[in-house]
Amino acid sequence: MNKVALVTGGTRGIGRGVCEALKAAGYTVAANYAGNDEAAAKFTEQTGIPAYKFDVGDFQACQDGIAALVADLGDVGVLINNAGITRDGTLMNMSHEDWQAVVRINLGGCFNTCKAVFAAMRDNRFGRIVNIGSINGQAGQYGQVNYAAAKSGIHGFTKALAQEGARYNITVNAIAPGYVDTDMVAAVPDNVLEKIVAKIPVGRLGHADEIARAVMFLIADEATFVTGSTMSINGGQHMY
Repeated sequence: MNKVALVTGGTRGIGRGVCEALKAAGYTVAANYAGNDEAAAKFTEQTGIPAYKFDVGDFQACQDGIAALVADLGDVGVLINNAGITRDGTLMNMSHEDWQAVVRINLGGCFNTCKAVFAAMRDNRFGRIVNIGSINGQAGQYGQVNYAAAKSGIHGFTKALAQEGARYNITVNAIAPGYVDTDMVAAVPDNVLEKIVAKIPVGRLGHADEIARAVMFLIADEATFVTGSTMSINGGQHMY
């Protein structure tokens, strides 16, 4: 088994929780980040996990960034596609740039990183890919046509790539988190967040470590018969 793991958007929120869980389980972990050098340096100082800066929405940047990572650590055996952004607004108020940015990062990033690691996984006859989707990719969300479309696309991407990888011992799964107490959710206005939490049957936001535990299951040897699936972790808010 190849124990090198890459987590995109890995220095904060869900990504950081996944990085820490992987390291605790004995993986050699690398985190990707987009632009906050100060936060990335602090993350590495606190966790001992190296952070690699490249734009997941840029195909060549992914090729180059992952090549550098492989030169340092070895072939990537576990890929967690977690990087994502929001640019919310109703369709009538959404710019084309906001549409393109979200699809480019959230969905395009999955293609770009998978493309960069899949050949080595195939040659090594081992790979574990987990793509982070969203409850809003399953149920939709007012003011998020870009985000919902990109996350829904991730779920379809996962099912298709799972069929390509199965014969090579590469599993490809997705997780669709509900609302988790990350910086992204913290940016939601308090009055809106209160209404969201009121609709969650368990009565609270999720936690990053809860998503991380699901990731750890999906990449485990015991889960080799699980591929092409989307695991919903949303406190009962949307039963899909």
